[in-house]
Amino acid sequence: MTRIPPQPGILEIALYQGGQSKIEGMTDVVKLSSNENPFGTSEKAKAAFSRCVHSLHRYPSTDHAELRAAIGEQHGLDPERVICGVGSDEIIAFLCQAYAGPGDEVIHTRHGFAMYRISALAAGATPVEVDEVERTVDVDAILAGVTDRTRIVFLANPGNPTGTMIPEAETRRLAESLPESVVLVLDAAYAEYVEGFDGGRALVDRHHNVVMTRTFSKIYGLGGLRVGWAYAAPEVIGVLNRVRSPFNLGQAQLETAEAAVRDQAFVTRCRAENIRLAAWLVEALNEAGVPTDPTFSNFVLPRFADAAEAEACDAYLKSQGLIVRRVGGYKLPHALRITVGDEAACRRVAHAVRAFKEGAR
Repeated sequence: MTRIPPQPGILEIALYQGGQSKIEGMTDVVKLSSNENPFGTSEKAKAAFSRCVHSLHRYPSTDHAELRAAIGEQHGLDPERVICGVGSDEIIAFLCQAYAGPGDEVIHTRHGFAMYRISALAAGATPVEVDEVERTVDVDAILAGVTDRTRIVFLANPGNPTGTMIPEAETRRLAESLPESVVLVLDAAYAEYVEGFDGGRALVDRHHNVVMTRTFSKIYGLGGLRVGWAYAAPEVIGVLNRVRSPFNLGQAQLETAEAAVRDQAFVTRCRAENIRLAAWLVEALNEAGVPTDPTFSNFVLPRFADAAEAEACDAYLKSQGLIVRRVGGYKLPHALRITVGDEAACRRVAHAVRAFKEGAR
């Protein structure tokens, strides 16, 4: 305990560990630990970022009007119902700050994104974990976990780090079954990787208590700029804007993200390549004797016999210059999360995992 005690819940937060990016003594390294876009960033977004160098002395806009308009235009949304944040992480924090506090409960699933628990604790609320079935969200388990203290339910669809996805009928059943006083947050950080998926937009239009969050960090390749957004009912957006700082996003973030969202041709190409390579990598890992679920995201989750084998494989991959993610913190100690890289990276991973399995026999 510190000499100046913090608010309840703060010291229960385990510090978030980002994906490793370097291996000491090696230069030919492929980073596959943070679900980044291996194809980089749209050329149009890069050009927009370059132009911002001439206005670094200016404060950014406080209403994000141009970026919200571009998001609305590309996704068919009312820009007045869009809020932008420092990644979708900041919006998750806004939601907990605005709608949960001491005595309240925030539900997340067993393998749900770490920021749900962290943001709930930071707001003084109690995170409540419900189980999944075969690494997939179980709507019945969520509903069984709801009490009169529940204020928020977080649902990542597709999931991170599982890569699994529940069908629209199940998310609709969840939205229709929750009390109207509970906020359902549909975290659609990987929505762009699923052809024809709206991320939950239709449910937001039907229910005042449903919020959809999105990010520019994944398929748009802007993880280094940290830009996210959410779509919700006008009254929810009004509440969230009251806790958002006026200059939470810089002008370079705003203009680069606007150019990125307008370049849907880049998104289409990245999605097609990811679908192709993810399917190939899943098949290759399964053939190597490492069970791997089909994925609806830009990463795969191969499962090993136990935590010791997963750790040994991770060490072997590092010896081959491949950095992947251990996911013991997500209660998956026997698994590794591996970003779907470009074709060369995927082949390199498949070869290394096969070599590890053959050497382990």
